[in-house]
Amino acid sequence: MNFVQRMEKWGDTHHPKWIDFIRIVLGIILTLKGVQFINNMQPLVDLIADSGFLGSLSAGLLAHYIIFAHLLGGLLVAFGLLTRFACLVQIPVLLGAIIFVNISGGIFQPHSELWLSVLILILLVFFVVEGSGKLSIDEWMRKNPDERPHKHKWG
Repeated sequence: MNFVQRMEKWGDTHHPKWIDFIRIVLGIILTLKGVQFINNMQPLVDLIADSGFLGSLSAGLLAHYIIFAHLLGGLLVAFGLLTRFACLVQIPVLLGAIIFVNISGGIFQPHSELWLSVLILILLVFFVVEGSGKLSIDEWMRKNPDERPHKHKWG
């Protein structure tokens, strides 16, 4: 059994149900942040371009990746479907937010989102290890393999 399989097994066996509510809230926060980014697309692109991380063309592509990751990844985390994968996709976005956006704005500035970004990053890493839990679509699919959609032969 390799490290990833051992980590998944440990996370699946040591997961109290109350942690699922934290996962659901985390998914909702990520989804709402994605909606906020959609409503403020140009400021997001400008913020990425001003950070100097990538060129202006890449800033637009990166902004679309961030929105897609937050919307789809947030929903997947909230419902507990492919939770580990959805959290892994979010981690680079949060690292970029912390390094290129929040720290440059100042840690102790009023309305700084640095602490929220750090907390969300910690929770994402936690759920990569811990998994989706008992109140999730992943768990339902594990317990009900006969009710999953099957491939059909046509003809």
